[in-house]
Amino acid sequence: MTIREVPTTPFADQKPGTSGLRKKVPVFQQPGYAENFIQSIFDSLDGFTGEALVIGGDGRFHNREVIQAAIRMAAANGFGTILIGRGGILSTPAASHVIRRYGAFGGIILSASHNPGGPTEDFGIKYNISNGGPAPEKITDAIFARSTAIDRYLTLDSADVDLDRDGETRVGGAVVRIIDPVADYAALMEQLFDFDAIRALIGGGFRIAFDAMSAVTGPYATEILESRLGAPAGTVRNGVPLPDFGGHHPDPNLVHAKALYDEMMGPDAPDFGAASDGDGDRNLIIGKGLFVTPSDSLAMLAANAHLAPGYARGLAGIARSMPTSGAADKVAEGLGLPLFETPTGWKFFGNLLDAGKATICGEESAGTGSDHVREKDGLWAVLLWLNILAVRRQSVIEIAREHWQRFGRNYYARHDYEGVDSAAADTLMVELRGRLDALPGTGIGDLRIEAADDFAYHDPVDGSESRKQGIRILFEGGSRIVFRLSGTGTSGATIRVYIERYEPADGDLDRETGEAIADLIAAVETIAGIARHTGRTAPDVVT
Repeated sequence: MTIREVPTTPFADQKPGTSGLRKKVPVFQQPGYAENFIQSIFDSLDGFTGEALVIGGDGRFHNREVIQAAIRMAAANGFGTILIGRGGILSTPAASHVIRRYGAFGGIILSASHNPGGPTEDFGIKYNISNGGPAPEKITDAIFARSTAIDRYLTLDSADVDLDRDGETRVGGAVVRIIDPVADYAALMEQLFDFDAIRALIGGGFRIAFDAMSAVTGPYATEILESRLGAPAGTVRNGVPLPDFGGHHPDPNLVHAKALYDEMMGPDAPDFGAASDGDGDRNLIIGKGLFVTPSDSLAMLAANAHLAPGYARGLAGIARSMPTSGAADKVAEGLGLPLFETPTGWKFFGNLLDAGKATICGEESAGTGSDHVREKDGLWAVLLWLNILAVRRQSVIEIAREHWQRFGRNYYARHDYEGVDSAAADTLMVELRGRLDALPGTGIGDLRIEAADDFAYHDPVDGSESRKQGIRILFEGGSRIVFRLSGTGTSGATIRVYIERYEPADGDLDRETGEAIADLIAAVETIAGIARHTGRTAPDVVT
């Protein structure tokens, strides 16, 4: 097959966000759009000739078409082996594991994570490096720089590869291998967790409800929870990945998984409820009568991880993103472990994990994971919770209450203002940054601001620095409000406001979250003027 050099011109909007390039499907369907970005990835890398590349996605609309283009381009650019999940399916954590297990040079993951899918909805491409984690900023910056000057991409004229049949075929000089997307990942989970104990728990009548949200985790959860752990058929709901996620938003939060939440708050609730998102890297944990916030889940998993065989050795450290609540800090302090506070974006955990400085990491946006891969992992979190429940033989709410009685409770919520005019959002942040020096010492009702800053991160491994990662307003007594713009959307801007109050272990641990943080919620408008800048008087999503 002859390698073709196809002339092209740059697109001006291919700057990757925190998780790669995300745009609407019609944008990606423009001639040359996906090809330009993929070639920009390859042009930004060195030394991959003859090496392996992993390609997979979450099955959303346009997944198969881009995979076929990527196969031809990877072969034309000199990769020797291309590993693809059957049907074009690989959850993001499973892709990370495949990269690591097979010693691949890297991987292309086609996903827009928790964003909706369909002909007019969202699509995404991101590149993961050889450790299995998202490309660091120096690589994504190079990709963007190349995308602004690209003038050609390389491809081959070849027939489409049959993505639905395991086995090998050749495209140019490359071997294309279609693999079982679930088997390697499921085997890894069996190494980490006590499947016998979880099986006994389920066999004793413990009831689970898992909502795969018509997304990529369905086949993984069905194989592990039902086939290997013995949960009854139907435990996994919406288990077939659909290109449009069944017309639903595959984000495991209290808005988009409301049916599961309502069931778990009902009189005949299962013992444990969980959900995962579009590409399988996020999770929702709900016990009978209790929603466990992602920040609390991270802290509780870290405090109990030693109960699972894969973590019996103990933890090297805990890492959390800056907007995530300080609940994990209290666990780290109590266990005598290092605590690392990073910017939002899983790529910032990679250096800590590779250096052995942290074992468990988490973000408030429903992402938790460990050093078993270099991505957050929704099903991993569910299985660790089940392992803990199987050993402790307590309910989720009993475990939570004992945790708060030991470490205190961080009442916490995130308010999202979605689809905000980007210019208005930028103006809000610029104005707020300009007032930071004047805020300390001022009061808002009974609240007194102790400090205010724009979070900057100094990587303790490679010495790199990341600035302007979110504005922190810190109050006397340990409460705080954080403002940042999200990098995961595809239209307009999302303003995220994180609101947190710490209650000591001897304080009132059983308040409703909304009541506990009511004065902080009221202070948000005084501090930032969201209504004045955007016209919004209430958030679109509260989690």
